[in-house]
Amino acid sequence: MNVKIQWLRNKMLSLNLQGIIISNPLNVKYLTNINAEGTLLLTEKENIYITDGRYVEDVHKTLTLFDEIIVYDLKNVSKEDYENFFIHCNNVGFEENYVTYADYKEILRKYKIHNLIETEYIIEKQRMIKDEEEIRNIQKACEITDNCFSYILTYIKPGMTEKQIANEIEDYYKNRAEGVSFETIVASGENTSKPHAIPSERKIKEKDIITIDMGCKVNGYCSDMTRTIFIGEPTEEEKNIYDLVLKNQNKITNELKDGASTRQLTISVENDFKLNGHCLIHSLGHGVGMEIHEPPYINYKNDALLKENMIITNEPGIYIPGKFGVRIEDTIQITKFGCISLTKSEKNYIII
Repeated sequence: MNVKIQWLRNKMLSLNLQGIIISNPLNVKYLTNINAEGTLLLTEKENIYITDGRYVEDVHKTLTLFDEIIVYDLKNVSKEDYENFFIHCNNVGFEENYVTYADYKEILRKYKIHNLIETEYIIEKQRMIKDEEEIRNIQKACEITDNCFSYILTYIKPGMTEKQIANEIEDYYKNRAEGVSFETIVASGENTSKPHAIPSERKIKEKDIITIDMGCKVNGYCSDMTRTIFIGEPTEEEKNIYDLVLKNQNKITNELKDGASTRQLTISVENDFKLNGHCLIHSLGHGVGMEIHEPPYINYKNDALLKENMIITNEPGIYIPGKFGVRIEDTIQITKFGCISLTKSEKNYIII
């Protein structure tokens, strides 16, 4: 049987679930590699995928006999079929953080389920630990991101707009990956003080500071990297802030390993920033995988321990409203005794 489905069935036993309904398409893809509209049902004895007739052929091409999944064409599923899928199941799990209340009522009505049980992110929690294939996909996405950054450094010229640069990055990804993993951020000058700035028609000027936050997807898996660069020699104030951010980014990289506390890592950076008159206004990092932001979240509110083969970001930043900001970010793989930076672009002063 499909290894991931077998894991889920074992988990269901421990939770006293006789069935489960998987509605989130990312979780369906994680478990089955199916990338089509539909719903995955794990009943007492069978694995069932119900999809629109337009996707049946593609789904059959994706699945193997090893997956042991029965595919149903939606138009051929009768009222009696729905009512019989979970007829011998006392407790059936559902993804309460994905389905709407209207969906919830429809599930109860359609399947005639006795007890619909919240599953509390059991699949998302499993997704935090990446297997070898997932890691290879993220490594490839990071390699393409590094190459894109090297290219864009040769492309940027004063007079270009933020939008032009962002579009060039996205075009690069379209030709080499599945596209972007999030909307590219290119912010210049005073706009760099906004962590999630939207690329504008502002033109790059001499002596500008530029923040580029970029990433792509490979086989559904994301990369994420931020670099802050300079057009001409940076000012002393910019250097001081840049040095402080880079020092903390390097320090945290050296502390990332299996068992490290997300809260303590964050507090360490926050304390150093405060000693220097600044604040960490966003999370220190987040998980990366099929989504660009997924657990674990690295901030002082989340007291979790990192585990081997989690993929996370390390992205401290300082922002001075109305003036400028600096953020440096890498995608990083946690290992037993340390970590591996999957994005490898230069982080010392990058001056164009």
